[in-house]
Order: sequence, then C-alpha cells, then structure tokens
Amino acid sequence: MVVSLPPIPPAFSLGVCDYPEHVPWEQWRHYPERQRELGITYVRIAEFAWSRIEPRAGEFDWAWLDDAVQALSDADRQIVMCTPTATPPAWLIRKHPEILPVGADGHVRNFGSRKHYDHASPIYREHSRRITRAIAERYGRHPAVAGWQTDNEWGCHSTTRSYGGASKTAFRSWLERRYGSLEALNAAWGNVFWSQEYTDWAQIDPPNQTVTEPNPSHVLDFARFASDMVNEFQAEQVAILRELSPGRWITHNYMMQFMEFDHYANCELLDFASWDSYPAGQVERMLPESDKVRWARTGHPDFISWNHDLYRGLKGRRAFWVMEQGVGQVNWAPSNALPAAGAAALWTAQAYAHGASCVSYFRWRAAAIAQELMHSGLLRHDETLDRGGEEVAGLELAGRPNAEVPARVALLHDYESQWIYDTQPHSQNASYLRQAMLFYGALRSLGVDVDIRHPDSDLSGYDVIVAPALQLMGEERARHLASYAATSRLVFGPRTAYRTPTGRVHEDGQPGPLRGLVGHRLLNFDGMRPGLTVRAGGHVVETWAESYEPAGAETLMTYDDGPLAGQAAAIRNGNTYSIGAWSPALIQSVLARVLHDAGIATMALPEGVRVSRRGGAEIWMNFNLDPATLPDGSVLAPVSFEFRG
Repeated sequence: MVVSLPPIPPAFSLGVCDYPEHVPWEQWRHYPERQRELGITYVRIAEFAWSRIEPRAGEFDWAWLDDAVQALSDADRQIVMCTPTATPPAWLIRKHPEILPVGADGHVRNFGSRKHYDHASPIYREHSRRITRAIAERYGRHPAVAGWQTDNEWGCHSTTRSYGGASKTAFRSWLERRYGSLEALNAAWGNVFWSQEYTDWAQIDPPNQTVTEPNPSHVLDFARFASDMVNEFQAEQVAILRELSPGRWITHNYMMQFMEFDHYANCELLDFASWDSYPAGQVERMLPESDKVRWARTGHPDFISWNHDLYRGLKGRRAFWVMEQGVGQVNWAPSNALPAAGAAALWTAQAYAHGASCVSYFRWRAAAIAQELMHSGLLRHDETLDRGGEEVAGLELAGRPNAEVPARVALLHDYESQWIYDTQPHSQNASYLRQAMLFYGALRSLGVDVDIRHPDSDLSGYDVIVAPALQLMGEERARHLASYAATSRLVFGPRTAYRTPTGRVHEDGQPGPLRGLVGHRLLNFDGMRPGLTVRAGGHVVETWAESYEPAGAETLMTYDDGPLAGQAAAIRNGNTYSIGAWSPALIQSVLARVLHDAGIATMALPEGVRVSRRGGAEIWMNFNLDPATLPDGSVLAPVSFEFRG
C-alpha cells in the first residue's frame, strides 16, 4: 500500500547527493547552510554508508549520521534517507562469501567495489532486512526525513543476474512454480530441439557458459526470474519502511536506458520513480561511434528525454525525480568529456519540461577519494563552485508549478520484448532500444510530446498509440490493444507479435493474434549487415526490412529494390498502421500522416532542437553548440532553453 499523502510537491525543487562520511565533520558541518544558499531543498545521504553505520557485526555507530541529520534539519533541508544495501561491508562478505554474485563468465564477483551481492540470497536478504530495520527505526519518524530511496541503482554493473550460488537454486524453484511440470516447461521452451529436454529440475542451470547460444526461451525466463528477485528484494525493504516510517514517500533511483529488469513491476510498491541522468556519459555508452563526437558535450536530446518520459510513465503519467543529475564530467565512461557551458542548466530545464518534480545533482563536493575522485560535483575539491555549480546558482527554475505533461501520444515499451529481441537480434546493428528510438526520435523531431507506457496498461485518452518493438504477443494482450482501435490510431513497428509469451514463434504465422487487427501476414525479413541498404518509397532502409502480404489492408509503401522489391513495407488497416522498415525518413513520414489525421499539430524541428510542454508553458531547448533558428524564425542561443507561455 502506498502512502495517502501526495509525495509530489506543488512546486519544482532542487536537491543534491551528499556524503558526510567522506568529509571530516568540522569541514562538512558548514555544507547544509551553503546548500540552502544555493536553493537546494533536498539532500540525499547514506546510500553507501553501511561500513560506517555498522563497522562490525551488530556494532552500530550512529553518532556521525545523527550529527549530519541534525545539521541538515537545523538548516531546514529535507533529507532523502537511503537503505545502504548497495554496499555490503567486508566483514559481512568474509563471514558469508556465499552472498557474492556469479557473473555470466561463471566467476564469482568479489568484494572491492559495490553491488557485490545476489538478490536471491536468503542470507543477504536477512541482512538487508536487518540493516533496513535499524536505519528506519532510528530515522523513520525524524521530521527532517521527507522520504526514502531503496538501495542504489538496481542491477548496476550487470548485477541483476547472478549465474550461480543462491540464484542457481532459486531459479529451479521459480521454474517449478511457473510451469508445474517438466513436460510443460519442455514444451514452452521447445526443448526437443537439440535434445535439450529435462527430466529433473536439478538438471536446469542458468543460461550461461554454453557452447553456442543458449535456448532463447531459457534466456527469457531467466531474465524474468532475475527481475522477480530484484522486485522481491526491494519489496522486503519497502514493507519495513512503510511500517517504521509512516507518511514518508519511497522511491528508487533507476538508470538510463537500463533494461535488465522490469521497472514497471519494480515500481509498483513505490510512490514515484527516480532516475540517474548522466547525458555525456550516456553518449559514450549508448550511441554509435558516428554520433559520439556530435553529442559529446551536450548529450543526445532524445536519449535523455526517453528516460524522462519512461520514468514519468512507470506510475501512470506521474511526476518523477532525477535523483542524480550530472553537472560535469563523469569518471566511468570510456572517455569523459567536459560538458559545454550551459549544459547543466539545460539538462535541468529539460527534466522539468518532461515532468520532473525535483532535480537532485550528483554530487555536492567532488570526491577526493577512491573510484570517483575524477567525477565532478557542484563544488570542486577545494570547495569552490565548479562550472555546474555556478549554473545551478544562476537557475530560476525552482518554484515553478509541477503541472502535467499534456501528451496525446503513447509509445509502448516492454522489457520482456527487449530481453527476447536482444537474445536474437538477427542483424549486427539491431537492438530493441535502437528500434524503439527510431520511432521515439521521429515523434520528438516532429515536436510531439510523448508518454512511454507499458502495453498492458490503461491507454485510454491517447489519440495515437505507437508500439515500436512489441515482439511478445498473447491473446490477452492482443485483445487489449485491439480495444483501442476504435478511438485511437495504432502504429506497429518491425517484429511485432513475432513470438508467443514463452518465446516460441506463432506457428500460424506472424503477427499471430494481431493479424485481424493489422490486416496482414508477415512474408519475409531481411537482417542487413552494416553498409547494406535497400529503399522503400524512395527512403533508405538499413539494418532491418520486413514485408507484408495485405489481407484487406491498404499498402502505403513498397520496397523499391532488393529481395523484397514490390512487397509492402508499410500498410494501413483502418486505424492501424504497420511499418516494417528501419528508415528514419520513412517512419517520420508515416507518423506525420498519422498525427495529422489524429488532429495533432506537428512541426519539423531543426536537428538538436526540441520542444516540450508542461501545463501552459512551452520549453524550447537547443542542444547544438551553435545558435538554432526555430520554426517561427526566432533564434535560440547555443546550449540554452527558453520558456514561452
């Protein structure tokens, strides 16, 4: 049960992540007043502090944290308190090495950084509950504690899935509960192929270290299992926090474009979602080489906004937080460029424009120790304001009303479809995220606000529903989507409904139970290598092309050349559209037509320029290093934003 108090403040706020355990008390005690002077309301603490809270088993040292809480309270700052379970201390690991996770390479992942635990470990869960209860009993009712963050960045550093230890045993039990019998499991996975049939639950291992690729259905279910373990782990903490800290909200800081667990399910017990935004580092981690230089100092506008829209949608169009907003260079990417002047302010405005109720910066003072000492903060090591700190000091965003984002377009997103898609991409450059971004980027380039929602959620009220890569399709989901066809326009992308919910193909042809709705059947698909292209409707198509045989549907575009020449690349069946080609221009063309027919105004935005609406305001943003001319002829300065209305 969530709290009855509304967790979203009426006005936009700023926050910061701080670490009193990293700095001598006489030095740190002055920080809360400086934070207030900078307009910061919320201060997040303690997410990595377990070894200072409990230096030895059962021996607690609260004095330093009591002092920090009191200092923040005296300065009228509101505290985001964290459960410190992301960093189990050395004494716990030495006592119980069996809680350590096992990587996909089969090796134990050792102590010496963070996230070194298996979510399925009953021993670690016991200690997680114990430390959560201890910190909640101490601070759960403190008037300065506004809310809680669970753990830190679920699954960070590929830790969602442990391929041995407790997870190996728990996976077998999870499968037995799911399928009931080995006969049902063997049928669901198609295990007769390559003699993969099991005759005992103990024969089933996690899907790693196989000679060649493992069974994709096996991979899908292991991903589901691991996701459930994260959700169970969090649920235990949430139950304790609800009990001991009534009236306070609970959130978790998710990561950018992170797909290893189902965030929709994970967020159900929380009051709102948060995420950690590092646009420059995201460029290095997420974008192809051809785009990295272009966006190195500002971040890619659509990759940033995707996360804002996703996390706003986890709780059904509810305001969210950016719990960690980078304000300078990071330390963890292959290269760590210094952001352009104005970038920190622009990123803050972008978060507000997409519905954030608070942006909390990482971190207050740059770390002087250990792994993150080259990561920037609002303050330099010498405690002078760094570039990002100066931009935050000059912001005039705090206090703006937290109005809704008036999106009329929903883009459907499904973690399970991503897991199975990326298990068998079939083309070197294909991935679920890249395909989804083709559609999302096209919508944003047309100046349209977008909600990202789960395909099984209530989609009432949307005029256009776009499903870029919805690969898994059962009868129930198909009926749910079809129920909106009378009042909304639906657009489906490649590989739609290619598989059943267990990962097998629809043997009566694709798109399986959606065939009546979309009015076609899949003929062929072409997974192209880099540099190989075809054309459709005059547009260049790369990476993926699939063709359709219409069954009562209207063909909008056909392939001009290649092995699919003359076959349908895009079709319309009443209010439903299907696009089979990876082509930004083709996708934008079809979406522009759909939006026009739905009465949604569009505009062709210059590259690097985006507009979002919140309440009655338009927020124009220029991510270019040069001035940009807007559609109305006005000019927006480099790396800047402008409010209108």
